[in-house]
Amino acid sequence: MCTEECLRQARTARVSRRAALLGAAAAGGGLALSAPASAAAPAAPLTGRRRGLQDLTYPLTTSFPSFADGEEARRRTYVTIEEDGYYMQEWRLVEHTGTHVDAPGHFTPGGRLSTELTLDELIVPAVVVDIAARAAGDPDAEVTVGDLRAFERRYGRIPRGAAVLMHSGWGAKVGSAAAYRGTDGDGVLHFPGFGADACEWLLEKRAVRSLGVDTLSIDPGRSEDFPVHVTLTGADRYGLENLANLASIPRHGATVVVGLLPFEEGSGGQARIFATW
Repeated sequence: MCTEECLRQARTARVSRRAALLGAAAAGGGLALSAPASAAAPAAPLTGRRRGLQDLTYPLTTSFPSFADGEEARRRTYVTIEEDGYYMQEWRLVEHTGTHVDAPGHFTPGGRLSTELTLDELIVPAVVVDIAARAAGDPDAEVTVGDLRAFERRYGRIPRGAAVLMHSGWGAKVGSAAAYRGTDGDGVLHFPGFGADACEWLLEKRAVRSLGVDTLSIDPGRSEDFPVHVTLTGADRYGLENLANLASIPRHGATVVVGLLPFEEGSGGQARIFATW
């Protein structure tokens, strides 16, 4: 454990080194500095877009909409630089809050868990099926086999082992938990997802690796028995939920990289997910 003098010297060294690096960068071509983003803007997707690279992850915040009340993330300051010499937070999380992965074991007894998913299945080709126009008028819209066939007629065959991602435009609602869930007067959720037939077709005909959505669930919100979850995880595949920025990546030809946190015995977990092309 560092003494107070050790901590003081380390902080001084870090500040000096950072000042030197910033000075060198500014001299080399001009450096524009901006204030850090406010933590009070919970729903904005993470930045970093450039040609060929797009973040698909939302920041993990305590106000991000959860699937059910009580599942929201919680955090508190654990130690501070002023009092302890370094800054650190403590979080309370369920594994399926924010941008995250559903591992096979989430719905399938004996299914593989977070630590068992391999890198080669977390870095895969991606296609984006756009149902945003239909979802704008129908919150219960589903990706259908017809949508998949229409996609292939226009963009080409869905690659074997791909992640098939649904873009419904639901990210526009993420700033409001009520709108994002679409809860009606009877407590039923309404948001788009994959149809069970489409899931089965993709597994049987295209041997896909993953399904992903820009909503709270790969099943439509009004689903009561979660057939897409059951079928997908039963086939030893994983789901991706609460994806951001799907309108900003190619419909065909991107690769998705899923930086899953390998929680011990995890039924899934938070992930930094991005696309490159």
